[in-house]
Amino acid sequence: MLTIDFLDETNTIQPAHQQLVDDILRHAATFMGITEEAEISVTFVDDAAIQDINREYRGKDMPTDVISFALEEEEDVVIEGMPRMLGDIIISTERTAEQALSYGHSFERELGFLAVHSLLHLLGYDHMNEADERAMFGKQDEILTSFGLAR
Repeated sequence: MLTIDFLDETNTIQPAHQQLVDDILRHAATFMGITEEAEISVTFVDDAAIQDINREYRGKDMPTDVISFALEEEEDVVIEGMPRMLGDIIISTERTAEQALSYGHSFERELGFLAVHSLLHLLGYDHMNEADERAMFGKQDEILTSFGLAR
């Protein structure tokens, strides 16, 4: 079972949007075979807040759409009786809205995409080279399509 802790620092997230993120993360976790107890936190922020985080942790002084902080490492030992601590997802709602408009799809589709993208990062996927990008984006598309949020 997946436990998701939400924090809306913007005070703008509609209950339906939080429910969407909850539903799609649970769907993606099941799709990815996560059957044990696991925890994720999701925080919604504005562009200024995510820019501060991006500058501090990634050395990039600009806003971004989403940042993931994985708490697991390959060599971590799972402690019996304790949930997997997958990590933290931080989503800029301003950037989500801008990108949805730019890409010509709904806020909900972009929000779902960012949530799935982040979960895959927490699970060790990345897109630093072409092969990894194909694998990660292919998995994203499979999850989004099976959930009903395809482009």
